[in-house]
Amino acid sequence: MSKAVRFEEYGGVEVLHVAEVETPTAGAGQVLVRVKAAGTNPGEQAVREGVFHDRWPATFPSGQGTDFAGIVEAIGEGVSGVAAGDEVIGWSDDRASQAEYVVVEAGQLTAKPAEVSWEVAGGLPIVGFTAQATIDAVEPKAGDTVVIAGAAGGVGSVAVQLAVRTGATVIGLASKGNHDWLASHGAVPVTYGDGVEERIVAAAPEGRVDAFIDLFGGGYVELALRLGVAKDRIDTIIDFAAVEEHGVKGEGQAQAQSAAVLGDLAGLIAAGELELPVERTYPLEQVQDAYRELGKRHTHGKIVLIP
Repeated sequence: MSKAVRFEEYGGVEVLHVAEVETPTAGAGQVLVRVKAAGTNPGEQAVREGVFHDRWPATFPSGQGTDFAGIVEAIGEGVSGVAAGDEVIGWSDDRASQAEYVVVEAGQLTAKPAEVSWEVAGGLPIVGFTAQATIDAVEPKAGDTVVIAGAAGGVGSVAVQLAVRTGATVIGLASKGNHDWLASHGAVPVTYGDGVEERIVAAAPEGRVDAFIDLFGGGYVELALRLGVAKDRIDTIIDFAAVEEHGVKGEGQAQAQSAAVLGDLAGLIAAGELELPVERTYPLEQVQDAYRELGKRHTHGKIVLIP
């Protein structure tokens, strides 16, 4: 037996609990990993609250979590290239990573570099995939100006750095408390809220914005359109209604999800060329507290669970 996060009905954080479950076993082509760290993500909140029932319904009792890093415990028949004792980073497609053990297909793992801490590795997959997908979607390049709304969150903090690496001018929308971090990572920080459109125009070279990444929702797609950004260079990971109404892009995690992308991002972190801020870690038993903190939507970087 082992421990795993579970919920039996849709609801707030109060439906989350840690249960004793049968320890999973690795089938053919699969790998059993002892989890050392598991990330938390806003999308998991929405699934648990039933917001995405029509799109991604939960079946009960449901586990939770996609991101993880850990140590290979056992491999199933036909698995090669990974062995017991290997340190790995991976993702679960079964909402199962917030647990002491998780089973995934062997292709959903990449090696964890020794230079990357467990908490950073465990928080990397979803934000890494999503950030890479948004950059691929809007294709910033040297001479461009790209605005990123939600620039200091988990996805935003990675997307900002990836955008800066392209040579573009990057304007990051965030609260004042995150401005120093954004500036130190090559972005131009701008405070969100009333008057943000004017502040963006003032901060953009020649007042021109070429691309816009919306990681927050709440009207940023419409703001991008008012700024004159072409629809094919606007990407939102949250405002699905705006995608339908305006024909902008809605590319996120799924468009970049691969072991190769994860390995590349982990390599950048190991080389000191990319940073994934971790706001705080919580023991698995405090999963409710972790999601209360995440739900405030003012986290800088990631909140990570430690089984």
